[in-house]
Amino acid sequence: MDALGALDDAERPRHRPFLIGVSGGTASGKSTVCAKIMELLGQHKVDHRQRKVAIISQDCFYRVLTPEQKAKALKGQYNFDHPEAFDNDLMYKTLKDIAEGKVVEVPTYDFVTHSRLEDRITVYPADVVLFEGILVFYPQKVRDMFHMKLFVDTDSDVRLSRRVLRDMNRGRDLEQILSQYTTFVKPAFEEFCLPTKKYADVIIPRGVDNMVAINLIVQHIQDILNGDICKWQRGSINSNGRGFKRAISEQGDLQIGATNPAGKRVLLEPSSRPH
Repeated sequence: MDALGALDDAERPRHRPFLIGVSGGTASGKSTVCAKIMELLGQHKVDHRQRKVAIISQDCFYRVLTPEQKAKALKGQYNFDHPEAFDNDLMYKTLKDIAEGKVVEVPTYDFVTHSRLEDRITVYPADVVLFEGILVFYPQKVRDMFHMKLFVDTDSDVRLSRRVLRDMNRGRDLEQILSQYTTFVKPAFEEFCLPTKKYADVIIPRGVDNMVAINLIVQHIQDILNGDICKWQRGSINSNGRGFKRAISEQGDLQIGATNPAGKRVLLEPSSRPH
């Protein structure tokens, strides 16, 4: 049976998936937005081998820490929000393999021990892949692979309160959490994450609470799953390899959930603007 399963995977026709990058600050709700999209598409209960939509987190690609770095991390003195904290080469290679329709093995990371685990997650070819993380738009070679880019824009106070609760559930004390936030998280967000917001095709205020935005994105993905992806695979994209940009204003981007200025027409069609 194993040999037959391997044969089936090898014979599975490869196709180019539609890659969607999802960025935003820490605890902005990126993974929750992705999970809601998966749920609304009815893909969350589908077997991993058969899913048409897959989700991958940038958190899986944290670098393996040296003993000195791990000691700092356990004290809350290591900057996990800096671009160099990620294995960007492995992240790019994994995305490249995904873009080529290959089965990939994604690392897993333990946030309690701050270490990469032996277990790996197998991601099978899907029509649509959501790749979420705080700095997925920061490395240009990674950013340029996305056919659509979403930015989850959540109030900083809300993000801080969520992070405090999350990290306390991971066994950390409040003083360490707040010290890490003011020393590393907030400055890194302002220096590295927030400036990448300009690359987003769609900005989602309030995250998963903004169901208008979520439903628009879900409808767009549903269109792809229902056949638009076939036209995209045949080359119905612009010269930069990006297409099917939904809910884009005449000025290029649309902040869904915000008031549409008078006289500004919203275009529900592909965008050909340069990035």
